[in-house]
Amino acid sequence: MRQVWRNNGLSIVMLGMFFVAFIFGQAYSGWLESNEDRGRHGQRRESLPEYLMGAHFAEATTENWESEFLQMGIFVLFSVFLYQKGSAESKNPDKREKVDRDPRNVRNKKDAPWPVRRGGWILRLYENSLSLAFFALFLTSFFLHALSGRAKYNEEQLLHASAPVSLAGYMGSSRFWFESFQNWQSEFLAIGCMVVFSIYLRQKGSPQSKPVDAPHSETGS
Repeated sequence: MRQVWRNNGLSIVMLGMFFVAFIFGQAYSGWLESNEDRGRHGQRRESLPEYLMGAHFAEATTENWESEFLQMGIFVLFSVFLYQKGSAESKNPDKREKVDRDPRNVRNKKDAPWPVRRGGWILRLYENSLSLAFFALFLTSFFLHALSGRAKYNEEQLLHASAPVSLAGYMGSSRFWFESFQNWQSEFLAIGCMVVFSIYLRQKGSPQSKPVDAPHSETGS
């Protein structure tokens, strides 16, 4: 068990904070907020399980996931060919990095992942699998945000004796794009700050930082 924790502690803690702390905190506080709003409109209170299956929780959750996966996918892809000299989050523009080597030259490497040894279209897919996975998660979250956002919007429309809208109508509305852009801008601000801050600031022991004694001009971690 100690070895499992030593080798996987970062992912365990990150996912643990997601499931135990933040998603629970969002669900509980969102449930209270939703029931307050329902009370103001003379509707019955929902139980927590009912809330978790409803549009309010789904829309708020997928709206945020969408922005996270978009910014990570774009950052992974853009870091292939864009540089920031001095940043721990960038490749060095003045030399060839290990990540740029062609895996086709080491297909017989004993411990290489199976797609590398297999080659062909499987390798082509695998060598772009990180960005593809993030973009697939983004598109899934984007669609779920549209579905749940439309359901929530139509619930509000009924409360105000207004006509419901179609999925296409909701996705073309200013509300849908406002919900998306307000999250996207914050994510790209955060990733931009990380890229620039890592030029001048340090965190001893973190692979996201350059060594504390590294000059500002040194690129990469």
